[in-house]
Amino acid sequence: MRLIIAEKPSLARAIADALPGTSRRAEGALLVDDTTVTWCLGHLLEQAPPDAYDPALKQWRLDTLPILPDRWRLVPRPKARGQLAVIRGLLKSAREVVHAGDPDREGQLLVQEVIEHLGWKGPVSRLLVSDLNRPAVQRSLARLEDNARYLPLYRAAESRARADWLYGINLTRAWTLTGRQAGHDGVLSVGRVQTPVLGLVVRRDATIRDFEPRPFYALWVDLGVANGELRAWWQPGDSHPLDDQGRLLDRQPAAALAERLPGAEGRLTALERRERRQAAPLPYSLSALQVDAARRFGLSAQAVLDICQRLYERHQLITYPRSDCRYLPEEHFAGARATLEGACRGDETLRRWLGGADFRRRSKAWNDAKVGAHHALAPTGKPADTARLAKAEADVFRLIARNVLAQFYPALAVREVKATFTLPDEAFRASGQEILEPGWKPLFTTRDEAPPLPALREGEACRVQDVGVEDRETRPPEPFTDASLIKAMMNIARYVEDPAVKRTLREHDGLGTEATRAGIIETLVTRGYLVRQGKALRATRLGSALIASLPEAASRPERTAQWEQRLTAIAEQADAPAPFLSALVEDLRGLLACADAEGLRQALHSARGEAAAAPRSTRRRTTSTGKGKQRRTRRRKGAS
Repeated sequence: MRLIIAEKPSLARAIADALPGTSRRAEGALLVDDTTVTWCLGHLLEQAPPDAYDPALKQWRLDTLPILPDRWRLVPRPKARGQLAVIRGLLKSAREVVHAGDPDREGQLLVQEVIEHLGWKGPVSRLLVSDLNRPAVQRSLARLEDNARYLPLYRAAESRARADWLYGINLTRAWTLTGRQAGHDGVLSVGRVQTPVLGLVVRRDATIRDFEPRPFYALWVDLGVANGELRAWWQPGDSHPLDDQGRLLDRQPAAALAERLPGAEGRLTALERRERRQAAPLPYSLSALQVDAARRFGLSAQAVLDICQRLYERHQLITYPRSDCRYLPEEHFAGARATLEGACRGDETLRRWLGGADFRRRSKAWNDAKVGAHHALAPTGKPADTARLAKAEADVFRLIARNVLAQFYPALAVREVKATFTLPDEAFRASGQEILEPGWKPLFTTRDEAPPLPALREGEACRVQDVGVEDRETRPPEPFTDASLIKAMMNIARYVEDPAVKRTLREHDGLGTEATRAGIIETLVTRGYLVRQGKALRATRLGSALIASLPEAASRPERTAQWEQRLTAIAEQADAPAPFLSALVEDLRGLLACADAEGLRQALHSARGEAAAAPRSTRRRTTSTGKGKQRRTRRRKGAS
């Protein structure tokens, strides 16, 4: 018997479907002639706890740290024992094993660790499937590889798992025990990913709390031109006191100029027009979907993941959701029309959008070179009766279908206009945007765009009809929300300064993975480090104190970049696991030496309340002169 071990049941079904012959079900497996396809359920195994190495380690004590296993052990996850027993039994009858984990580092680990744990010594082939369409799976089955080729990838993933265990177990025990000495009764959890995420929120809250607003001033004029009226903003020169963003810090020059402007005449001295075409947003990865769904519907990242799992498993309306890819296999293009016609059948909004799609168009979304272990989220083609779905499920499904439909719409074409007017030797700028071709834009909720300017001609005359000075204040950054925190985790390189670290973090998709980011946020909330205030995520007193008590290196994302550099070298056989883990142990000893009960006590004492103070709202006051004196000012794009 040939035994194929897939990473998950959905992949196992796709493989069984692609095999010649008729499949029949067995316990934990699908049988197709002489081939049996079984599956894992995510990780069936996990790192053994410390007391599995030494029963004395069940008691948490500082003098036992660091805990360093001399021979690593894996144990079955509690809910996985049944499926593990199925695979063990099947291996006894197998002549050959095919590893069908996802084609990435974690996929290699997930199946390989089961094969090794169960003691299989026979031949192992590798099946790489990134597209669950039957023809694509059949092609993959026809080109099996020797699994030995992928053992370096497994060693890198195994090293990552062991390093995370060493880091999390030792630092969590150290800070929990010093926390008890400092008067805190509870576990203080520290992890390579969750702690830098908490650090992002703590530092953002501190910036908001400590922010001191600074006043600045903006002068506008309403100008009459040949074909209508527009608003332009003064561009004060370097002779005036400006901040680093060019904002005027002294009101007096603006007020003095405003007194001279009513009725003043000038000319349009520079006119710039630029036409721009913008392709539709790509289909969603899970994180991109979580960001959009949080902004549009107020859904938490975990809620979006749970909805996607239901749409995938229960309703079978979407493809595998835990994907970090925003591209689709080229083979899917030919069947896209039939797929989308089926998917849109049960929803009025989707049917309307379907009517505008031109299936002869081929966007850049169809690109095999950019499809990794999984492709972007997409409808399966099964008709979606959205009236029978929960509202949140229907909302999320429409987003997924919409972004695929948008690939068959024309590009958005706009004309951007920037006009500079000279009035008494001072420059005033106006900008606007005209939509030439709406393209895919009507499928998306539109933001307020800069309104179009009236038709303009360089050199034409203008006259001031109204003028005003707005008193403004600088604003602190907004607190993190589920959407912005997921986005920050995706783009964590923005939060580091070292160019090499930035580059590594960009190459490795930031902090966490598509499958773990929502869980990391919920873990921080559950453990009392973060709290939700409306849509905002704020650090609690405990979360702030934990970050304050840790060495800065433990709460910043640079460590992930350093690890990824070493793990990539292991996967490429340019480094070995032992030196990586040895260096980590030395690093750990230094971090453990920083565990200080008095420092933690002071951090707990000085943390300010359960969350940082709410940001101060921006104040704006406008003084107008000339006609239209009582008219309220309107903010327009192009303001200082």
